[in-house]
Amino acid sequence: MPEDRTNKVSCSSYTYELEVAFEILSGKWVPQIIWNLAKGEKRFGQLRKLMPKITQKMLTQQLRSLEKNGIINRTAYPEVPPVVEYSLTEIGKKLIPSFDSLNDWAVEYLQNRDA
Repeated sequence: MPEDRTNKVSCSSYTYELEVAFEILSGKWVPQIIWNLAKGEKRFGQLRKLMPKITQKMLTQQLRSLEKNGIINRTAYPEVPPVVEYSLTEIGKKLIPSFDSLNDWAVEYLQNRDA
């Protein structure tokens, strides 16, 4: 996997630019995290409730990866107990129309497949 030590995707080793998108968005949970953050900022616990099958460790890993790749923001507030909120960055928000289109495609695919 073409990544450097910071887990940022290395864009120089791809043949097609689309491969970068697939690399960043790959994984079972990444699209679900982005889809949930498209509806507004969320705390870690809120994301866990929205995705009850994800483990705490996996959610942490996926959030860190998305943050390092500039898709989400992590904002920590100096409170006791600490409050951390996640939101989409501007470049992350640009994924939403694509996700909307993919969702429409999936609905149509499932309807036609079952017909």
